[in-house]
Amino acid sequence: MAVISSKQVQLRLAANRPAPRVPVAGIVARPVVRAAGPAAAAPSRAARPARQATVAAVASAAPAQALARTEQGLQVPHGPNAKLVNLMAPATEHAALKAACNKRLELSDRNACDVELLCVGAFSPLTGFLCKDEYESVVQNMRLRDGTLLGLPIVLDTNENIIPGDKVLLTYQGEDLAVMDVTSRYTPNKPVECLKCYGTSSLEHPAVQMVAMERGKFYVGGPIKGLALPKRVFPCASPADVRSTLPANSDVLAFQCRNPIHKAHYELFIRALDAPNVRNPGAVCLVHPTCGPTQDDDIPGIVRFHTYEVLKEETKNPRLRWAYLPYSMHMAGPREAIQHMIIRKNYGCTHFIIGRDMAGCKSTVSGQDFYGAYDAQEMANKHAAELNMQTVPSLNIAYTEERGYVTADVAKAENLKVLNLSGTKFRQMLRGGEDIPEWFAFKSVVNVLREQIMSEA
Repeated sequence: MAVISSKQVQLRLAANRPAPRVPVAGIVARPVVRAAGPAAAAPSRAARPARQATVAAVASAAPAQALARTEQGLQVPHGPNAKLVNLMAPATEHAALKAACNKRLELSDRNACDVELLCVGAFSPLTGFLCKDEYESVVQNMRLRDGTLLGLPIVLDTNENIIPGDKVLLTYQGEDLAVMDVTSRYTPNKPVECLKCYGTSSLEHPAVQMVAMERGKFYVGGPIKGLALPKRVFPCASPADVRSTLPANSDVLAFQCRNPIHKAHYELFIRALDAPNVRNPGAVCLVHPTCGPTQDDDIPGIVRFHTYEVLKEETKNPRLRWAYLPYSMHMAGPREAIQHMIIRKNYGCTHFIIGRDMAGCKSTVSGQDFYGAYDAQEMANKHAAELNMQTVPSLNIAYTEERGYVTADVAKAENLKVLNLSGTKFRQMLRGGEDIPEWFAFKSVVNVLREQIMSEA
């Protein structure tokens, strides 16, 4: 295991310390925006040493720091103006907006998620899909042209004859969602986009497959105005809705996941509330799973939603807030970690819980990891101060016969007997109707998953 000295910790903390803050009308102690600069692309897979000690030491040593807040005592939204975008047009304007359209475009599931997140302000400060110049800037530098950090480009793809000057009615499953004023049409360099954003242009990466095989030949950019949100089988609260439930002048942690939550996961975000850089009392955790399209072998969004709902009812923990995010996963590792932090910042979060191999994925051919286990953590730590956020590394939790859940280092130091249950074995036990150990999973969650298996059979 790598060793980091106390002097190295101090140097790294100094490098990640927030920039000086200046007062701005309506905002308390807003940080000075850093100048635009090149952002590291997703690292290659070659020769990545284990960096758990370095990452964990830096994060755990960081003290709780004052973050910029709005006059209401909440996290400031992302962007130079620190304003939460709302692109939904008043109902009185809908008829005129639709009448002005000369083209219509049916959205994919992924595009519909992006339209919804644009309209409600989750992608603030964006007001539409990226034009060519902005797209190329984000691909190359992980920043908009004005220097604003953005993890991944938000684009609308098409094979249709849509050109600048067109007003396009964006539809999804028979519903009119938005109107777009097209200002840009371009042919993206998809290999470069994939190499910069995902660290590879190989079709073995699921997002590269998506870009190459699902997306259309052209991208179109321009501002949009929302007409309606997609009708979903699970409710997706907007950033404004979530912010209205958050306590003022308190730390708000974000827990991102895309799978059912078992007891080890629960222990992770509950313990994160007591991290050294989280101010207590009053801190809460927003459990904010993505319920949009993910990988093909993931559990369907509606099933995941039901597991979260029964768990929320079973635990009834007042320190938790629950909401669902209609976000389409890219499995982009380090860059996606930044994207998730920006989104959760707009939902009001001040801290982001980041685990080992965050948003990582494996080759569909060799099974090799595309990213190092701590690449995402390092990227998040590098940009946390600029985002007016702090990171909380998720602990390595183990269940022991003697003491229940403890951190892995405690289990090793005290020579405790650790119990393990792999995901494959868990699924086999579910299908076989075997009893699932209560230390591993919540009964309510197991019941939902069993119902899914029975329905599939």
